[in-house]
Amino acid sequence: MGLPDRLDADDLLSGLDPEQREVATTLRGPVCVIAGAGTGKTRAITHRIAYGTATGVYKPTEVLAVTFTVKAAGEMRERLRTLGAHGVQARTFHSAALRQARYFWPRVYGTEFPQILESKFAFVAEAARQVGVRTDQATLRDLAAEVEWAKVSNVRPDDYGAVAVRRQRTVGDIDPGEVGAILRSYEQVKRDRGRIDMEDILLITAAILADEPAIAAEVRRQYKWFVVDEFQDVNPLQSTLLDLWLGGRDEVCVVGDPRQTIYTFAGASATILGDFAKRRFPDAPQIELVRNYRSTPQIVAAANEVFAGRGPSVTLGVRLQSQNSPGPAVDYRPFADEPAEADAIADRIVALHRQGVSYREMAVLYRINAQSEVYEEALGRLQIPYSMRGGTGFFQRPEVRQAVTLLRGSARAGEGSGSLADDVRAVLAAMDFSDTPPEGRGAVRDRWESLQAIHTMAIDLAQAEPQADLAALVADLDRRAEQAHAPSTDGVTLSTFHAAKGLEWDAVFVAGAQEGTLPYVATMDDPAAVEEERRLFYVGITRARRHLMVSWSAARKAGGQARRKPSRFLDRLLPEQVQVSRAAKRKVRLPEPDLVYDEALFERLRAWRKEISQEESKPAFTVFNDATLKAIAALRPSSAEQLLQVSGVGQSKLEKYGDGVLAIIADS
Repeated sequence: MGLPDRLDADDLLSGLDPEQREVATTLRGPVCVIAGAGTGKTRAITHRIAYGTATGVYKPTEVLAVTFTVKAAGEMRERLRTLGAHGVQARTFHSAALRQARYFWPRVYGTEFPQILESKFAFVAEAARQVGVRTDQATLRDLAAEVEWAKVSNVRPDDYGAVAVRRQRTVGDIDPGEVGAILRSYEQVKRDRGRIDMEDILLITAAILADEPAIAAEVRRQYKWFVVDEFQDVNPLQSTLLDLWLGGRDEVCVVGDPRQTIYTFAGASATILGDFAKRRFPDAPQIELVRNYRSTPQIVAAANEVFAGRGPSVTLGVRLQSQNSPGPAVDYRPFADEPAEADAIADRIVALHRQGVSYREMAVLYRINAQSEVYEEALGRLQIPYSMRGGTGFFQRPEVRQAVTLLRGSARAGEGSGSLADDVRAVLAAMDFSDTPPEGRGAVRDRWESLQAIHTMAIDLAQAEPQADLAALVADLDRRAEQAHAPSTDGVTLSTFHAAKGLEWDAVFVAGAQEGTLPYVATMDDPAAVEEERRLFYVGITRARRHLMVSWSAARKAGGQARRKPSRFLDRLLPEQVQVSRAAKRKVRLPEPDLVYDEALFERLRAWRKEISQEESKPAFTVFNDATLKAIAALRPSSAEQLLQVSGVGQSKLEKYGDGVLAIIADS
């Protein structure tokens, strides 16, 4: 049975809430829809288009709906088809612009349309060579991203240096003037080779419409009604193109959420959404979608508190109202260190899975890709299937593979005579690694974070096994890589906040919510960037349907100094018992060097650990490290519940080793 040619107009409105219905029936003139997370904005705007065609106000072929991803455009087309709105164009900005540019280029320029670059890397590398700037792969990624930012922000190469200084934009340690020269050289390389890039598609279409009145009139006769989704992500170049499509008309509906503006680093401008109803179309109705159909009241309350008390300039957006029945309380969990945090998350995932939550309906979200390794290892240790979204598994990253290759070569050559940490630092120096992180953000910083993670693993190994050398570290890295098994499409999702936008899961773990990570340390001197970090945190929270756990750790590694504080974004969220007495919910801290512990018991535990590690053919510290054994020897827990309170003893290790540890304590 086929789909109907067109649904009855009244039937189209029957399943909408009052605000969605207002969106669907406000068909004329400029309209601004502020749609909170999980409020059904796609449903509202597709029903608006379908209702407009069903009532005869719109002719389907004269409607252009624009969004930002191919997936979103495809979903919109499918929904419109099921609603009987056949013939409506739903495209990304680039797709719509490319269609027009290809069609009109021969008429305007009399030649074939240029070939589009699949990747900027080779041309950016050539431009950098011409300017005399040395680059590696990470720097090339950052330069390519800066090319894109400058073009979508309407910043010309000659103006780049001054603009970059004013906006505090950095590309590694390259001088802004040199970056501007690279941008200029890149454009010349493209012209010499007869190529264009993705941003040129928008620029070409805008130029044709601006310079060719007859063509502009033809396009405007074709498209008379416009809908723009995710308007908070629009950049200045896209805004210019939209203005040229409109040609002074006002038949446009924009939909967005200021609280989900997380791409300003890539050129998005939240002011474009804010100015739409305030300055550009001051008489435009503003409709707010506030009914959240995704999350429980507990999760929605947490999301609302992220912006509470921030003042009108920061709190633009809507206060959500959950339409779901109550669920579990949001779980706020402090930990002594990142491994303990990762182990607890893995244990909780297993527990939820036993309760019926499928692995594919759970996600661990974090700020940067370099954080993934500790979660990959924790999930791999419990054989929990997982998949990476928007990133590559830690041990598949180019810089990590290169580092392991260099370390393996040094180990085979018998190199290294100092401490393991110093030996690793010396090997990684060949990759320009140093203890000081590079300025700014981007691929160069991501690369440094990955190498820093390897250096930290070396420090951890040396503390657990003082005699460990480069060969032992390589063996440990190989073991970790093996445990980080092949990704599974049916597994838990590991994702950065950015890559998680637009998705949702039954259970979400927002990990690493401490100062320096969230907000990210590279943003903390810029108030505007810190507010974008706040919006990232909000996006992470609002991905959860029913279960939400927010966690942070006082130290990066087991036994490290507890210097890290909970993120400032948690100030209004933490329950009183966590704020006032965090020790009540934190695992027992690892002992300081001068803390008295039972040395005889400690030695018995070490002997037991050695036997276990030999039986399981794995490094001893992966059973329990020395710091955990010292804590056990100091506290002498007499029950499984007490043992579980020791940092480094997660539920999985308790089930595997708990009886043996408690038996040794009882016999001592």
